[in-house]
Amino acid sequence: MKQLKNLFKIGIFLFISIIVVIIGIYVYSYFMPAMTLNSANSYYLYDNKDNLVYQGSNKSEWVSLSEIDPEFLKYIVSVEDQHFYHHLGFDIARIAKTLVTNIKSGKILAGASSISQQYVKNLYLTFDQTWERKIEEAFLTVKLETHYSKDEILEGYLNTINYGQGNMGIVNAASYYFNKKPKDLTLEEAIILAGIPKNPAGYNPVSNYDASVKRAWIVAKSMLNNKYIDEDTYNNLFKEKLEIFGQTKSNNLQMIMYYQEAVLNELSNIKEVPASLVNAGGLKIYTTLDLEEQTNMEENILNNKVDDDLQVASVIVDPKSGAVKALTGGMNYAKSQYNRALKSKRQVGSTMKPFLYYAALENNMTMSSSFRSEETTFNLSNGKTYAPQNAGNIYANKEITMAAALALSDNIYAVKTNLFLGVDKMIDVAKRTGIEANLDEVASLPLGTSEINILDYATGYTTFASGGYKKNLYFIERIEDLDGNLLYQHETENSLVINPNYTYILNEMMRSTTNEAYVDYTTPTALNIAANLTHKYALKTGSTNTDYWIVGYNPDRMMMMWMGYDDNKNVDGNVRNSAKKIWASTIEASLENIGDSWYDTPKNVVAIPLDAVTGKVTNNQNKATLYYYVKGSEPGVTNEQYVMSEEKEKD
Repeated sequence: MKQLKNLFKIGIFLFISIIVVIIGIYVYSYFMPAMTLNSANSYYLYDNKDNLVYQGSNKSEWVSLSEIDPEFLKYIVSVEDQHFYHHLGFDIARIAKTLVTNIKSGKILAGASSISQQYVKNLYLTFDQTWERKIEEAFLTVKLETHYSKDEILEGYLNTINYGQGNMGIVNAASYYFNKKPKDLTLEEAIILAGIPKNPAGYNPVSNYDASVKRAWIVAKSMLNNKYIDEDTYNNLFKEKLEIFGQTKSNNLQMIMYYQEAVLNELSNIKEVPASLVNAGGLKIYTTLDLEEQTNMEENILNNKVDDDLQVASVIVDPKSGAVKALTGGMNYAKSQYNRALKSKRQVGSTMKPFLYYAALENNMTMSSSFRSEETTFNLSNGKTYAPQNAGNIYANKEITMAAALALSDNIYAVKTNLFLGVDKMIDVAKRTGIEANLDEVASLPLGTSEINILDYATGYTTFASGGYKKNLYFIERIEDLDGNLLYQHETENSLVINPNYTYILNEMMRSTTNEAYVDYTTPTALNIAANLTHKYALKTGSTNTDYWIVGYNPDRMMMMWMGYDDNKNVDGNVRNSAKKIWASTIEASLENIGDSWYDTPKNVVAIPLDAVTGKVTNNQNKATLYYYVKGSEPGVTNEQYVMSEEKEKD
């Protein structure tokens, strides 16, 4: 009995001690400086001219509770923290109930953070599940509760919480998702928004409409249980699909969110910026985005699209640095959030051939090296046969040069070259230039039968465009915190991975696709847009039954574009012509204020005028074009021909 009394006394003492400690913490917090609420958790994206193109919560975007529908406030409190107005920062009963639930299940099924705790966590803390973090969260929650009223806390929470798609705060969320002010939201729209903070990436209606509605039903059920709506209202919710706006008011570009998603994807992989700070916000992100180039690209795509089902992935890069100036991963982000530029892999068609022909140049072939183009069945080393076809089943039925084969996209020449060199040679070049995709060691590889992601592929082409220097494509120049402290600065990679002499020759050879001197048994693949081009470009097109690619570059810009259908419907001539027009108009606009530049001829490279298709000496000036050679590999020529080559160089 005496032992029981002692235990009781100890229990009373511990209880009183805990109460005293809690009171002490609240008193101590009261005399500490107040936390600043309406400047935290800001999130800014700037373009390459340091113009703000997206902003999260800040003072200009801050909205008072009086400007928010009172019913919406009830929805938020109902689902996030129904005892918010009756506790001192911690819902003890809810914590105890959640603890029991999790213990019984043997896993964490639910959390019990109050609105105050969530607000503090999103403003100032990491998301690590450590005791140190939880103690700090508890202390800051007490500090928040002692200095601010419940309405002030709720106001701060609503103005800084993450609503997904880069939207911080209720003002941005209402504007982005529904093109409305918070006070003008309908009941269903308000319920959708109330459900997002639980999982901003998964419950926003742009990323996953069905998941957002499923979450909204949970919010609605909570409202029904708390008598904020009646049963009849509850039963009539979401009878029709809501119209999702999915745009910012600062600009109405349909595709810019694909770029923003690429920025955030890169941000998540930058080790210098902790994941906790990425999740909480409070960042100024200075990107490589050129808003004018992004706008031009989008306008050209939309003005030349063939039909509403056609999709696109396109990227514009500065080859000098690897900076991505513009990007889209689809036609309209609000309608399809699948970012094809980041996630999809497609067969690249004949745009793969330049990697083969660089390998050929590196292995003692030249622009004038010839093979016979004719219908051919190849006997492969594995005992199988392979019978590729040229487009339209059209063949030269004679010897043609490598330059002509590239200009006319001759498949027979490409396969012969691939088998002559050995498939590993082409793959080695692709890997050195930066392509990470798995490439099959097959005879058909130069015809683009392997699937590659556009950003991965663009890295390889940027190496050609930079003169042989590998550049990692990037979207973020630097990152600062809200006080202007530098957290991250991009450093451009500048490693020479392929020979500048052969790279220059390849780049000159790729100009043949718009050169009418190569018109022969068929026409150069991009000749129909030659009149629209005022700058020099190395250019290649490629197609499969379901994909169309066009890529071209000079020292200042590289633009790559894919067009096709998500359901793998066949592409036709209309799609191909549309893509060419878009590419030409867009890259020309990108270079409008840059000027005309081309690569300097290496000292070890010479040019000789020869017949475009046969590579022989010719007196026909209409069929003559310049062939480039590393000194010592050129065919025997006269002094007169060298003079002619110099004159053509000047032209």
